[in-house]
Amino acid sequence: MGLIKRITRSRAVQEAIGFLVAGYLKLVQRTSRFVMEPADAYDRIEMPVIAAMWHGQHFMIHFAKRPQDRAASLVSRSGDGEFNAIALRHLGVRAIRGSGARGRDIRKKGGAQALRAMLRALSEGEMVVMTADIPKISRVCGLGIVTLAQLSGRPIVPVAVVTSRRIDFNSWDRASIGLPFGRGAIVLGEPVPVPRDADEQALERLRQSVERELDRVHERAYALVGSRDPGAKATPMLAGGSRA
Repeated sequence: MGLIKRITRSRAVQEAIGFLVAGYLKLVQRTSRFVMEPADAYDRIEMPVIAAMWHGQHFMIHFAKRPQDRAASLVSRSGDGEFNAIALRHLGVRAIRGSGARGRDIRKKGGAQALRAMLRALSEGEMVVMTADIPKISRVCGLGIVTLAQLSGRPIVPVAVVTSRRIDFNSWDRASIGLPFGRGAIVLGEPVPVPRDADEQALERLRQSVERELDRVHERAYALVGSRDPGAKATPMLAGGSRA
């Protein structure tokens, strides 16, 4: 293991980095003027819900949480996940460690344990925040979040948070982090309930509904701050050169 890795895996260093990241995000939140759409979004949903986000929104998503809402977020067991978990703690969000295996050892990834923890959190009135897409496959919703909704009986609410002043990283997940002194938009989508008796075909339809609604709220959030979503999916061309 290299020197840099040994240093960054030190608990003291991880705590310091997580604290600094949280402090920076609080500064962005305090100095940005946010609008929420719809304005009565929280009046239209009954807590707790499963807040769905695309990968890349992990820096920004907590801006959508109200101070009175208890929340837990699914965070991977990776080294980067440790920084995120510490930062979330300082932002008032509890971390549930684990992720889907996608062909790898599910025990190592902690997916089954994390699922049980998320079900327990929802049953105790705690909102769960979760990325909907599969790692390394950006903006394609997996069945994991739909399964959680089916087992818990709680709806999925797609969420997007964007600021006019930000850094967009050239990463697979198009990660974005806001800069201070800008405008911001928080867009909540239509809740997607998943019946407990949904069959395989119904789950696939609902998975597609979550994916479409996440794409829509992201497009709308970027539009509200006068930008274009850099991670938006290409619109297919129709005959004659027009777009669908």
